[in-house]
Amino acid sequence: MMQKESLRRLSSPIFLVMALFISVNVYGQTDDRAKQIEAAKKEGKILWYTSTNVTESKPLLDDFEKQYPFIKGEIFRASGEKTLNRIFTESRAGRWDFDLVTISEVDALQDAKMLAPYKSPEARSYIPEFKDPNGHWTAVYTNYATIGYNTKLVAEKDAPKQWEDLLDPKWRGKISIDQEQYSWFGTLHKAWGRERAQKYMRALAKQNIEWRKGHTLIAQLMSAGEFPVSVVYAHRTEEMKQRGAPIEWVNTVNPLVVTLNSAGLSVKPPHPNAARLFIDFLLSKPAQQRLRALRRIPARPDVEAFSPRMEQSKLKLTTAPSETGAQYRDVVKEFREIFGL
Repeated sequence: MMQKESLRRLSSPIFLVMALFISVNVYGQTDDRAKQIEAAKKEGKILWYTSTNVTESKPLLDDFEKQYPFIKGEIFRASGEKTLNRIFTESRAGRWDFDLVTISEVDALQDAKMLAPYKSPEARSYIPEFKDPNGHWTAVYTNYATIGYNTKLVAEKDAPKQWEDLLDPKWRGKISIDQEQYSWFGTLHKAWGRERAQKYMRALAKQNIEWRKGHTLIAQLMSAGEFPVSVVYAHRTEEMKQRGAPIEWVNTVNPLVVTLNSAGLSVKPPHPNAARLFIDFLLSKPAQQRLRALRRIPARPDVEAFSPRMEQSKLKLTTAPSETGAQYRDVVKEFREIFGL
């Protein structure tokens, strides 16, 4: 009886129409993909602007080139601020060299109308907070900004547990912070309100901060004992700790600041089809698993972080706010004024 009933359903007109619709839709998608790949073959190249370390961006690009051997990739790597400045400078000169960009400051580029909408089919797997509703960007990985310390110089019981603990006089001259820590600065303003955040930042500025450039460098110097405490990226500290470095990161700060390193397509890409293929690749599960193996925190929700300590449910996370170009410049200006940079 069940087999006969199933056969009747399968032969119903509604089922046949639905099956035909699905078949046509899948065929159309396959056909579009084939056309995109053929167009990318003719382009043969992509230029990727990114703030991601070469030790992570190069393996990703190598994997992409193995999947699409007819496309050769080139990387321009710099900090988020320098990448923004390069794009703005080139565009003023009428140049559009980059095909796609992955930085934390994509909002500023979107505001300046330098990103084209592209809704990658892979973006469907991402939570709404990790993608622009109009397709201008999708997060590739996340960074957790928190407090780190050298375990040989600071006992766990004495380590700072909250941002306010950095104001203790015993840490004066012993704290290192990246000189472009703008997202952290802006997120604490979002989480705490301007009055409280301003009071905190001005007090922190009196702690004789040891300014350095680059979160990896800061983690390495802290591990070497150059300073006992710093504002770090959790993933970098965790990676070095797993390799035996005497460092640890604090998971009790409130908030733990989350920045999204996101991919966006240039509004005038020289190689648009190859660039779209690469964005699809970056958001795909295999690439996200590769990021996990490289000790990054993947943005894709069906790929776990490489350490249980980084599970979102255990942390008090606050995502960095979206900022227009003008708002970003205001944050940078205020950060530099308060800390005398």
